[in-house]
Amino acid sequence: MTQGSERVAVVFGGASGIGAAIATRFTVEGWRVEVADLPTVDVTDEATVATFLDGVLAAHGRLDAVVNSAGVSTLGNVVDLDVAEWRRVVDVCLTGGFVVIKQAGRRLTAGGSIVSLSSLNARQPGAGLAPYCAAKAGLSMLTEVAALELGPSGIRVNAIAPGLIVTPLTQPAMDIAGIEDDYLENTPLGRAGTPDEIAEAAVYLTNAQWVTGEVLDINGGAHLKRYPDLNKHVLAAFG
Repeated sequence: MTQGSERVAVVFGGASGIGAAIATRFTVEGWRVEVADLPTVDVTDEATVATFLDGVLAAHGRLDAVVNSAGVSTLGNVVDLDVAEWRRVVDVCLTGGFVVIKQAGRRLTAGGSIVSLSSLNARQPGAGLAPYCAAKAGLSMLTEVAALELGPSGIRVNAIAPGLIVTPLTQPAMDIAGIEDDYLENTPLGRAGTPDEIAEAAVYLTNAQWVTGEVLDINGGAHLKRYPDLNKHVLAAFG
């Protein structure tokens, strides 16, 4: 790889789903894009994140945008959930977000941008989703704090909070009878979003020079209604 004047973006969690759509959209927009994902890069491992970003800087001579799309989830009530499972989700969705923001904030070219993937669950609770909801709510607030701290350096920090997007992360839930219908009944626009629609928002936030500390809800209006009762559908499907 050679150094050049093209803007350079790194997408963590960019191998599939929303992250892959963002990486593709940035490429179409003329960016040089580097994808960081398992098994090579684990966002919970600070040393590998730092090493990857240093490699991008060495190869391209600049770093203009970093997107963190890495995420995992689980399903289990608070009183039943194993602590190790709680930590697994929080480590990826919140601690991983912290690691990416920390290391990106140290390396971004002046005027650079960080975009994280939060969730509708940052503001709307879902039974059985305690670690995911808590982690995404934390990530949204972390976005605001980091925007305050990095603003004087000219670095903008924003997040996107999608509603239902069918991806490898959400597909197992969609395969359970009744869940997708429940989501759509509680989405005023009546449909799921697409990874490309989230990618469009990521490009906007990266280019928007006077936007920082924003958590952009893209959920078809789902935040105006209620979250589906996942436990009810799981019980009906599996007893």
